[in-house]
Parts: sequence; structure tokens; C-alpha cells
Amino acid sequence: MENSILVLNAGSSSLKFSVFDLLSDGQLSQSVTGQVEGIGTAPHFKVKNGDAQTIVDIHWQTTDIANHAHALQQITDFLHTTFPQLLLVGAGHRVVHGGADYAKPVRITAEVMAKLDTITQLAPLHNPHNLAAIRAMMEESPDLPQVACFDTAFHRQQDTVAKLFGLPYEYYERGIQRYGFHGLSYEYIASVLPADIATKRVIVAHIGSGASLCAIHNGHSVASTMGFTALDGLLMGTRAGSLDAGVILYLLQQEGLSPKQLEDLLYKRSGLLGLSGISNDMRVLLDSNKPRAKLAIDYFVYRVSREIGSLAAAMGGLDAIVFTAGIGENSPQIRHLISQQATWLGIDFDTTANEANAACISQTNSRVSVLMLPTNEELMIARHTRTVLGL
Repeated sequence: MENSILVLNAGSSSLKFSVFDLLSDGQLSQSVTGQVEGIGTAPHFKVKNGDAQTIVDIHWQTTDIANHAHALQQITDFLHTTFPQLLLVGAGHRVVHGGADYAKPVRITAEVMAKLDTITQLAPLHNPHNLAAIRAMMEESPDLPQVACFDTAFHRQQDTVAKLFGLPYEYYERGIQRYGFHGLSYEYIASVLPADIATKRVIVAHIGSGASLCAIHNGHSVASTMGFTALDGLLMGTRAGSLDAGVILYLLQQEGLSPKQLEDLLYKRSGLLGLSGISNDMRVLLDSNKPRAKLAIDYFVYRVSREIGSLAAAMGGLDAIVFTAGIGENSPQIRHLISQQATWLGIDFDTTANEANAACISQTNSRVSVLMLPTNEELMIARHTRTVLGL
């Protein structure tokens, strides 16, 4: 009988999962991974084994998979049928926002769920779906212990000055502060940095549909581009990134947008999609010859480059930049453009290594190293789940 941990990462219309087996030597081995995407519209179930070979590829009718509970039912049915020796001993969940109360992963209880329900508005695109997956798992397997792993937790160690806004201090005490996100990704990258870099000053660029940068010194988060919510900082696929707060007031008072319309604008109609008018997908924009596609790319690179300078200042210097996540791992062109803008920091870029998607994409004599490291949030969640449950 194989003792295993199920990792779940729920999006608005998707439910990703991975199974990690607990090996006798204490290591975790990913045996299967997959997702149900298009929940409620065009459900698609795809699963790969530990060797990255596709073993399931199914399309359903919309009514077959109408919500996350239906998707989870398909996942667990598949696992128990395909792997009859599988014994799940815990489930770990990515929860994007933990608020001021959760600085580390926690075992999920009714009290924890009640607390998380009160902060769903801080991550409206993420937390409601994260919690839906937890509730579905509770119904499916009520006796299975579950753990919530927060994207904000890695950043809670930052100094108070890095978390403040220039508001009256009582607002900080009430939880209105910079939280930072993508913490599970940053924590994983920090754990796999080469030994000669791990204790130094590093900026990690987690750039994908959601994008942020994090300054990490000696393995600890010093500062992040994201703030109170996952709207702040860099331009993203459909999110606006940093805005003058006066713009929000103007849109409410002069343009007459309702709070709901404003939320839709900032979360779903801005970013690469809004600037380009074409797509939120960087690959589509890079293939386009339209001027606004180039404008969106240029602005994205500009914002990343500005924030690199800001985070380097927060650490008093810079020793390495690490690219990760969807764009960071798969777009040599974007990595090159960003690195070009950062040559003033001491980067001597290796174009050949970059095109080959090598782990190190800077020259050996570069004062600032540039790396490309794949992230693995799922493994980080599995590690935390094992620790919290004492497995």
C-alpha cells in the first residue's frame, strides 16, 4: 500500500492535482499529475504519469463537470480505479491569500475555514475557488486531514517597513498592509538555488499570466512587487499592476464605474490584454506584428526592469536574477529583453545558453548571475503537508 499526499490547486475554471508518494527514505516522488480545465464550459481531463507521459485525455459535456466538486469526484474516482494500492494520507491545498493571521501552513479546521471566508475579497479571483476545492474534499473524504499552504506566508518574515503603506498606522494594525504573493514558488526556488548563490542577494522573477518579483537575501523574502492584493506591481495577463490610487478614485467618481465594474476592469480587462487589444498570452503577442502587441511587450519589460532596480536597492545590491514560471521558463526572447535592460547592474548575458534554455544564461565572468529554474509549487505544498501532518 502506497502512502501518498494529494495536492490540489484550484483556479476559477480548473482544478490541478498531483500525487506525491512518501518514500521509505523520507523523499517525495511525484507519481501522477493532471487537471480538469474548462469546468462549467468545456471540461477537459488530462493526466500524466511520473514520466510525463499522457495516460488520460478526455473531453466531457458541460453538464458533466459543472463545478469543482464534480471535478474532484472525477479525479478521485480516476485515482482509486487506476491506482488501487494508493492510500491518501493527506491533502495539501494552495490558498492564495492567508491575510494577517497565517504566516505558515496550517491544518484545516472549521475555525480556519471560517477565518478564510472573511478575507475572500482580498483575492477574489483565487481564494473562493481554493476554498471550494477544500470543501469538496471535505465532502468527498471527511476523515482525510487537509493542509492550507498560503502564497502570502513566505513574505510574512519581511520587516515592518517593507509591509507598510503610508496610511494611518491603525490601518496596518487592521491588516491593510503589503502581503506579497507567489510565495510557494519563491520558497521552492530559494530551496534549489545553487550553493554559491543561495546565501546571496537574489531577485526571482515569477512571470506568467500572474507576475511578480521577489527580493530574496539569504533565503528570506526582503520585498515583493505585489502588495495588499494580487493586483499590485507588474503588468500581468489581464491585471493592471501598479496604479496611482487617484486613478481608482477618478474611475469611481468621474467615470461612474461601480465597484463591481471596477473589479472586472482591473482583474479581467487590463494587463497585456487591455494594452494590446489582442490577447493576454505573451506567446500570441510575440508572434504578432501589430503595434499594440509590441507596446504591451515593451511596457511589460519596462515594468519588470524598473522593479528589478527597486528590489536591488531594497537589498543594497544584487548577485543573481532567476527567471521562473510560464514566461520566465519558456520565453528566451522576454528573458533576453529584460536582461538587456539590466546590463547596468553587471549582467553579461549568454545568448546561446538562453536560446538553449540552460539553467545558467549568463557568461562565467558576469558580475550578476542570470539563471532559469523551473518552479514546483506542488512539491512545496506536498512538503508542507507532510511536515504539518507529521508524516
